Order: sequence, then structure tokens, then C-alpha cells
Amino acid sequence: MYLEYWGLDVFPYEIVPDLKFIYNSGDYREGMTRLAYAVQRRKGAALLTGDVGCGKTTLSRAFIRSLGQKEHHVGLITNPMLEPIEFIREILYQFGLDPASHSKHELLNTLGEMMMKDFKDGRSTVLVIDEAQLLSPTNFEEVRLLLNYQFNDRFLLNLLLIGQPELRGIVRRIEQLDSRIAIRYHLGPLGIDEMIQYVHFRLGRAGAKREIFTRDALEEIHRQTRGVHRRVNNLCDMCLLIGFGMQAERIDAAVARTAIEDTAMPGDDPTDSEPAQEAAKPGG
Repeated sequence: MYLEYWGLDVFPYEIVPDLKFIYNSGDYREGMTRLAYAVQRRKGAALLTGDVGCGKTTLSRAFIRSLGQKEHHVGLITNPMLEPIEFIREILYQFGLDPASHSKHELLNTLGEMMMKDFKDGRSTVLVIDEAQLLSPTNFEEVRLLLNYQFNDRFLLNLLLIGQPELRGIVRRIEQLDSRIAIRYHLGPLGIDEMIQYVHFRLGRAGAKREIFTRDALEEIHRQTRGVHRRVNNLCDMCLLIGFGMQAERIDAAVARTAIEDTAMPGDDPTDSEPAQEAAKPGG
């Protein structure tokens, strides 16, 4: 489509997680630092939340990739909406174990033996649950009980709960689990300056040799998207497509406004220009 016109090698604003396009924002660095600290210090449980489209899944995948296989044994749950015994089986499966046993007691024994073996082998056991706000109350209880696996006052399991903002409230209402959460962080949208850097960074990674977006276009994009990564990607992609169709030399404010009108959802006001709100950063 527009790649040759803009001098790009690949599409710069795809919305699927792609570690090649990770932008090292302040939020990203802080989130990675806190997750790493939680695992390295065997803190037991950490909570990473983020607004929809703000990159929490991409960050969690990058974090998993950063963990050495010799030092860490990682299991990733991406679909936590399971019956309790199937949930335990899925955990075993993601750790590379055979979940064929029919008894929940046997399944938990197998999981406990695996964690103890990891501990003796000098490896940390890391369970990452994505979209954790979808866990049933029963499975939240199963998760809490997994944190009872300890040896000499050290947690045998590092639990990382990843989810949307409502996950914070859900966990807060489960007092026994909430008290085990040692590290917390929330990913918010990008401020105007970081969003501009983000847009240019992705263009550079895609092979751009010149600046394509003008400052006034980027200001229009930030007003419309509030700096939410996924919305920025969608709108920037549409800008490049429309700019190509118009044979524009650069993406200016007029092109950006046309793209905003074309991508506006029902009920959206494309002329809305309230300033973006800065996301709060709860302490950990």
C-alpha cells in the first residue's frame, strides 16, 4: 500500500504486540524494573495493570523474554476463564508438566514438587496470568493458595497478575490476596512529548529516513487519542494511508483531521480537543 511512497520497509503502526517496536517510555522502564525486582527478590506477587491499549501485554511479553531460561521457569496463562481444576491443569501444562491426573490433590502435589525442584536447582518459578481480571472468584482463591508454597520464609512461586484497571479493585476486595501483593504498577497513556517520540521511534524502526508527521499533526493526534498507544497506532496508520492517497508530502494537521473524521467511532466528537489527562502512577 503506502510503504514505498513513504520510504518504509514495514508497516510501522500494527496493533499486535511486536517486540521490535517496543518504545522505552518512562512507564515501560518503571514497569519492567518493578517486575524484575519482584522476581529477583522473590516477593511473591506483583500486580501490573494498564488502561486498554496502553501496552501491558507487550510489556509482559518483553519481560518474559528477558528472563533467562536457566535461571527462571516461566508459565504463561492467557485464558484464565477456566473451571478450577482445568485452571490448575493449564498451569501445569504451561510449565511443561503432564496435567493428566484426575485428582486436584495430585495436581497440586505435582505443582508443589516442581516448585521445590526449581528452588533446589536455583531457578525461580514464575507464573504470569494475563487478563487476570477475568479470573473467577474460585480461581482467585486458587491463586492465593499457590502463594502458600514457601520454604524457609521464601516464596517458591513468583506470581505476576496482569490486567485491566478493574483488577486493582478486585484484588483489593480479596484481603488475603491483596496483602500478598508486594509490587504494584499501573501503565497509563503517553503524554504529548512521549507520544511524539513514540511516533517517530516506530517510523524509524520501520525504515523511515525523514520526518513524516508535522508537529501540528501530532498535536491533533494526541488530542484525539489521549496518548493511548493502540489508538495512536490506528490513527497514525490511517494518516499514512490517507496521506498516500492525497499524495501529500508530509502528514500535516489537515491530513490528521481527515483521518480523525474517517476513524471516528459512533458517538465520538472529532472536534473534541480537551487536553489529555496524565495517568496516576500508584506506588508499589
